[in-house]
Amino acid sequence: MTNAEALDLFRQTGALLDGHFILRSGLHSRQFFQCAQALQLMPIVERFGAALAQKAAPLDIQTVISPAMGGLVIGQEVARQLKCRFIFVEKEEGKLVLRRGFKIQPGERLLIVEDVVTKGGRVQETLDIVRAHQGNPVAVAMMVDRSDGNLALGVPLHSLIRLNVETFQPDQLPADLAAIPATKPGSK
Repeated sequence: MTNAEALDLFRQTGALLDGHFILRSGLHSRQFFQCAQALQLMPIVERFGAALAQKAAPLDIQTVISPAMGGLVIGQEVARQLKCRFIFVEKEEGKLVLRRGFKIQPGERLLIVEDVVTKGGRVQETLDIVRAHQGNPVAVAMMVDRSDGNLALGVPLHSLIRLNVETFQPDQLPADLAAIPATKPGSK
């Protein structure tokens, strides 16, 4: 799947929004990828999952791990396509943790799968958890890399969409963006 094909699927499903958005990172943006809109359609989940699984196939992955909530649907589909185990980390008292009896074996080869990454905070937390449990984080796969490949997480990164989407600090908004009321669509 090419970058253009993936973007087209986001547009067709109404998952690529234009306006004034506050991202999870606290940054503001004119565009928002509402992956849940695309991932409610199982044939599209399957297509995105197959494309990410194809990128990860040579990596000999034993387990896919995703941060909840955003990475759950796509992470589980990538694991299904790779025919491997799927686990997830979730928030507890504001911090991602491994719960529900999930275990990571020393040396286990894990692929971190997320929906959208801007600064990589949740992915970094997931990498830290994998390493704390002596797992081997082999790579990160994501549907959308909003950093245009500028993330440095210490492992290879694979994405379906790679863009440099403009982001702004809250106190440095351009006039046109400041004139539009901001929404937080990812937190509703």
